[in-house]
Amino acid sequence: MTTQSHPVPVLPTPSPSALESLDAEALTACLHRRVEAALLLCREVHPGLPRPKVWLDLRGKSAGQAHFSRGGLRFNKQLFDENRQAFLVEVVPHEMAHWLVWHLEEGPRLRPHGREWQTVMRQLFGLVPSTTHRFDVARASPSPYRYACGCQEHFFSMRRHRRALRGQAYRCRQCAQTLVYIATQTSEGC
Repeated sequence: MTTQSHPVPVLPTPSPSALESLDAEALTACLHRRVEAALLLCREVHPGLPRPKVWLDLRGKSAGQAHFSRGGLRFNKQLFDENRQAFLVEVVPHEMAHWLVWHLEEGPRLRPHGREWQTVMRQLFGLVPSTTHRFDVARASPSPYRYACGCQEHFFSMRRHRRALRGQAYRCRQCAQTLVYIATQTSEGC
């Protein structure tokens, strides 16, 4: 019996050792099979749910994204490779829950992590609804641009660095000083 606080995942949990032995092509195939299994589960409650396309083109800190205008799900290849089992168990159902809720009659008007999405996570997938992952994003989202204030160094992503170069001012949350770019040897030579 499933309790409210500790649901049991409905989709089978893949073996960590089996996942670790997979090469990139086999791992991608595993992701597609997991999306298909989640889709079949979703179709039990919404038979007309369209099959999402699947891309491994998401970068940065996000593990996954339901991209409705492109008609599918985007996943972060780096985070998937580094967190294979957790990714398949948590991220795929998370994004498929978004996909299902969006395709409900009122879907586009519903909150992304609202009551309906949480219900799908709990009752359909047997998972605790969590809006964030706990993956190490250091390699997936490098922030190589160094800035400084009066009390510490800060590291910016390329997007934030470009905004700063265009005049967007950023302040330190600790000392409230404006952050100043520190040119590094590698960035000066580019």
